[in-house]
Amino acid sequence: MAALPRAGLQSMTGFARGTGAGSGSQWAWEIRSVNGKGLDVRFRGPPGMERLEQIAREQVGDRFTRGSIQLGLTIRRSGQGSAVRINRPALEELVRVVSEFPGAEAQAPSVERLMAIRGIVEFTDEETDISDVVLQGVTTTLTDALDQLAVMRRAEGEAVAAILTDRLDHVEALTKAARANPARAPDAIRAKLSAQIALLLDATSTLNVERLHQEAALLATRADIEEEVDRLTAHVAAARELLASGGAVGRKLDFLSQELNREANTLCSKSNDRSLTSTGLDLKAAVDQFREQVQNLE
Repeated sequence: MAALPRAGLQSMTGFARGTGAGSGSQWAWEIRSVNGKGLDVRFRGPPGMERLEQIAREQVGDRFTRGSIQLGLTIRRSGQGSAVRINRPALEELVRVVSEFPGAEAQAPSVERLMAIRGIVEFTDEETDISDVVLQGVTTTLTDALDQLAVMRRAEGEAVAAILTDRLDHVEALTKAARANPARAPDAIRAKLSAQIALLLDATSTLNVERLHQEAALLATRADIEEEVDRLTAHVAAARELLASGGAVGRKLDFLSQELNREANTLCSKSNDRSLTSTGLDLKAAVDQFREQVQNLE
């Protein structure tokens, strides 16, 4: 089957199970997917399944780009049971070693005690070599289970996208509030600086008034948050475009969340008013919530 299209966002978490039977065999797949930095595929199945493991890894790679995915396969034949095997070489070597000790014949260990030693008796399933017909059936079941996993991951991705959109709306609203904060108005800045300069002039008469005004103007320029607000607005717009485009955009959104956090931090450090600082702290909290949800996306 061709790889599923990657339109829409996908979460990295999901679960799927698939079962099948044929040619005297029954099999079951269990697939679990959790968050991961890249695509990590782990296969657990009966011995001798190297060819099937390769097929499974290729099918996973056709569908997903990120996530830690665990594939578990069990296969049983009709009437298959467990076989008891005795590790004869180990048993014979053990008897030989025991016989070398003085008085070994008089104190020879019983069969029960020898059998109780780990590694002497092994309980194993009967041979699990499978025919090409069964291999085809197992592969088809795997395909169906991976399709189920992809559907679940897309459903989770849609839920995460809704949360991210809500967080972006909040970030955008706080950015607008910071831009419109009355403390940023030129008159408010001028009045605040004038009051501070007046206090200094009252305290001493040795200050250079012209130099003082120059320093005040420089401080006002450094405290301006226009660039930060503009960049916040641009990053929000870029994040919205990524959410709309779908696909494996988790890494890009994570980068944008870091940039949003950087601008929020700078805004707080430049703030010259309590209300603007409060807005900046709310902005940081909203960005943190956004980034936390981004970690779930492929």
